[in-house]
Order: sequence, then structure tokens, then C-alpha cells
Amino acid sequence: MSSGTAAGRSRSRSRWRAGLGRLAAGTALLTAVALLPWLSGNDPALTVLRARSADQDPSPEQLASVREQLGLDEGPFTHLVHWLGGLPQGDAGTSWVSGEAVLPQVTSAFAVSVTLMLGALVVTVAVAALVSARTLYLGSRRRLHRATGAVGVAVLAALPKFLLASLLATVCGVWLGWFPSSGWEGPASMVLPALALGVPSGAMIGGLLDQSLPAAFNEPWARTWYAYGFAPHHVARHALRRTMAGVLPQLLPTVVALVGGAVAVEKIFNIPGLGRLALDAAIAQDLPTLQTATLALILLGTVAGLLIQVLRRALLGPALRDGALPALHAPAAFRGRSTRWAAVACALALLTLVTAGLLRDPLHVDTAARLVPPSAAHPLGTDALGRDLLARLGHGALRTIGVAVAVTAVCTLTGLLLGMAPQVGAGLTEVMSTMPAVLAGLLTTAVTGPSASGAALAVCLVGWTPYAAQAAALLEQERASGHMLASLSFGAGPGHLLRHHLLPAVLPPVLRNALLRLPTTVLVLASLGFLGLGEQPPTAEWGRLLSENQPYAELAPWTVLCPAGALVLLSVLALSGTDAAAVRSRASVPVRMSRRSRRRGVQGHARPAGSYK
Repeated sequence: MSSGTAAGRSRSRSRWRAGLGRLAAGTALLTAVALLPWLSGNDPALTVLRARSADQDPSPEQLASVREQLGLDEGPFTHLVHWLGGLPQGDAGTSWVSGEAVLPQVTSAFAVSVTLMLGALVVTVAVAALVSARTLYLGSRRRLHRATGAVGVAVLAALPKFLLASLLATVCGVWLGWFPSSGWEGPASMVLPALALGVPSGAMIGGLLDQSLPAAFNEPWARTWYAYGFAPHHVARHALRRTMAGVLPQLLPTVVALVGGAVAVEKIFNIPGLGRLALDAAIAQDLPTLQTATLALILLGTVAGLLIQVLRRALLGPALRDGALPALHAPAAFRGRSTRWAAVACALALLTLVTAGLLRDPLHVDTAARLVPPSAAHPLGTDALGRDLLARLGHGALRTIGVAVAVTAVCTLTGLLLGMAPQVGAGLTEVMSTMPAVLAGLLTTAVTGPSASGAALAVCLVGWTPYAAQAAALLEQERASGHMLASLSFGAGPGHLLRHHLLPAVLPPVLRNALLRLPTTVLVLASLGFLGLGEQPPTAEWGRLLSENQPYAELAPWTVLCPAGALVLLSVLALSGTDAAAVRSRASVPVRMSRRSRRRGVQGHARPAGSYK
């Protein structure tokens, strides 16, 4: 009874810490948003007046009138207190630009975005199921000897969402007329944007699930069930439940990204969603609208995080609560020869592309050769200004990959540290995952100005959340495992547990996730550059090439297919690197642990057969 009471008190304290963390993080985020007009260095009255009337040269009297009308001289904190005070009465203020009530606008945009999110979530789950179906089938029948579909996963995950949206709108909307290509008029309007958002996200989630399933089928409980003659579908169902523990936390940033981060897709399909409303309000410095939209995103992320936690514990059942669920350790035998050949081919292709491009001038403009298709003189064609695409791809490779790798490394390290310190990161991950990278870019640009470093800082502010969520979930599993409890009973110290239990269980999956998300980081940096918040022209950068040439996708498809193909090559190479890292990191752990365990008289990695039920 006393142990149960102590466990209940511990869970209660954890909930209180998480609640306080959410409150503190949400307050800090809303305060940062409230400071945006004053941080930007521009006159808020001038920005609002230009958003109202597009007047480029207002008189001082007009500016003074707007400043007095909005009460800008009172400062940001007075505005924040007034806005918060009106929320309990259902008053979110009045738009500085349109003069209309803010709450109906945000409510309408929120309803549109949630509807679109649910449709995209259905597509995400369907694609993830298709990606992992073959591994699930072969594993349940003891026929899984190599990786399945790794290259296809990398290709789908590397698809730029705004490029896929343009392609779907052009082909399925304009040419074939199957679905509306613009507007929000009914269920049919949701199909194409849901596909554009859900297919890459589903490939990402499915890839993580596909990488975890082989380890589940290789565990002692699964081998015992095979020996006892359990039906394959029974083993497959429990293996799926087993792997969902580490994958479910990745749904939180995915769900929020389908709402707040879908700005480009909403613009292409002319959808009046919450992400687009927040972006327009931030650009116009319409503070009441921006604050209310940000609060809606925070509430959405908090509710989604709580629902995912409940679903995760319901799927795991007593295994997690009773401390019988160990962390998954990927076996070293699931790296197929096709994946190695794909990695070699992608590496050679990228090396050839970069080498050939570096020999050309990326800034040379030939107005007589605008949008020229691939030829002997221009192997990848030219862009709208007549610049050689091969040269721009080659010169942009180091900058693109270097910045993306640096940002991914910072985000991964930050996520690991916060994920392994739940007392510090409790609630913070859920709140920060609600912040779109575009909004973070606006906040950082207000301080640093539009630059590549400012865009990188913006992505670092929000890009660590998937890794923190995954690390926290894996850490919870490992701490509840029987072999770690055995080590504790034999007097293992924190350093030993960290080196031989926690890091081997957490680090490889998080690194695989980071490499799988590397092309996504490139695309997020590209979207910030497209909005004028990141890399500035005429810099040759892969993401910016996609953004610059996206309007010419129908007229000159090679202008977007070439940089998109380079991203696909990078994604396949990164995913192949995850397999190699998993093989090297996991192959030596059981041997090293077994030797140390024999010296201590403990079977370090043995689990009771059939312990997961």
C-alpha cells in the first residue's frame, strides 16, 4: 500500500510540474508575441497604416492618429494585460487592421484548420500504415531478414509540401478537374490539401514505425510466442502496440504542423486557415489577431499532447505501469543490400552534381536563355533569369547541407537534453511544438534582421520538440524495464545507468529520426527564405531554388524537379546513414553488456520470455 501511495504521489507531482511547465512556456510565448511590434524596430503605426491602405508615405498627423487610436504609447505589457483581461468575457479585442472583432475571425480560421488537420491526419495514418505494412507482415511470419521500403520512404518524406500542393492543384484540380484547386467550399476542397500535407508526414511517421518493428519482432517475448504457435496476426498486433510507444509522441509536432505550419499549402489552395491568418497578422503587426491565433495554437498543442499521452498509455496497458516493458534495441541484421547500393548511388550522384556545378558560374545571367530545357550547354536547364541550374545547385550544396546539418545537430542535442530531464522539459515541449517556424522566424528577424543565421535560429527554437518528445518516451520505457531495475538493485550508479542503459536505448532512435528529418529542415529554412525571413537572393540555396521556381512548375518543370531531386538524393543518403549508425551502435551493446553483467553476476539484457502481454 505504501509503495502504491508513493507512486501515486510521484505521478501527481509529475502532473503538477507538467502543468506548471505548460503555463510558464505559454506565458513566455505570448509575451514574446506581444513584444513583436516593438522588437521589430519599425514604427507599429506605420506598419498598421500600410496594411490598412497601402499608403507608402503617410503624413505625421496620420501616424499620430493611428498611434493614439491603438494606444501604442502605453507599451506592450499594458496591451497584453488588457487582452488577457478580456478573454474570460469572450472578448479577444479588435483587429488593428480591419477594425472587426478578432474572436470570430480566429474561430472561423481555427475550424477550417482543424477540419483540414483531421483530413490530413487520416492521410498520414493511411500512408504510415502502407509504409510499414510489408515489414509488419513479414515480421509476423518470421521472414523479415532485411530492410523493406527504406528508399521509398525517403523519397516520400523528402517531398516538399508546397511543391506537392502545386502539382496536385495543377494536375488533379486544373487539368483533370477532379477536385477544386482553390477555395474552401466543402468536403471536396479538403482532398488535395490533405494529400499534400499528409503524404510526407505519413512517410515520416511510417518510416519511424518501420525502423522500430524489426526490433520488436526480435525480442524474447516474440520468439517465445512463435515457439508456442501463436497466430501471426496476434504477434503482429502486439508488436505494433509495442512499437507505437516510441512513435506516438512524434504525432504531436506532426498534428500541430498540419495546422500552424501549413501556411504555404493554405496559400496555394487559398484556404482561410489559422496558419495563414497568423502569418498575415504577424506581417501586418496586427497584435490582437496574432495573440489570439497563437493562443489557439497553444491550446491545440496542449490538448493534442494530453490526448496522445492517454492514447499511448492505453495502448501499452499494464506493461508500462508494471515495469515489464524494456526499450527497443534494433538488431543489426536488418540492413539490406539494396539500401547500401542506394546509399552508394546517391552519394556518387550528389558528388557528381556538386563537382560539375562548382565549375560553373551560378550568378551569370543570360536573358536570351531564360527557362531553357536541359541541353548540352545547360545539363539541368536554366531558371527564369537565364542562370544555369547545375551551377546554382552545385554552389548551393555546401551552404544548404551545412546549415541544415548544423541546425539538426543543435536541435537534436537540445531535444536529447530536455527529453532526458523531464523535470525541466515537462510541458515545454508541448507548448513550443505549437509555434510555427514562420512565427519563430518573424520573432528572430525582428531582432537579427532577415539573414541565414536568423532563419537557422528560428528553426532551432522550435525544431528540437520532436526529439525531446521521442527521447522522453524512450527514457520512460527504459526506466521501467526489468533489466534496469536489476542493475539498480545491484548498486549501479547514475553514470553506469546513463552509459549502459539510457544512452544506448535513446540515442540510436533519436539519431535516426534526426537524419530522416534532415531534408525537412532544408525545406523549413527554404520557406523562411521564400517569405523574406532567411537566405536572401541571389544566394544559390536549394530550398530557395524551389521557392523561386515554384511559379514556373507548369511551364518549366525542370526548374523545380532538379532541386527536388537533389533533396530526394539527400534524404535517401541520410536514411541509409541511419541504418549504418543503428548497426554500429547496437551491434556492440549486447556483447559489452553481457560481459559486464557476467562480472557482476547479473544477466544484463535478459528479459522474461513473454513478458509483454
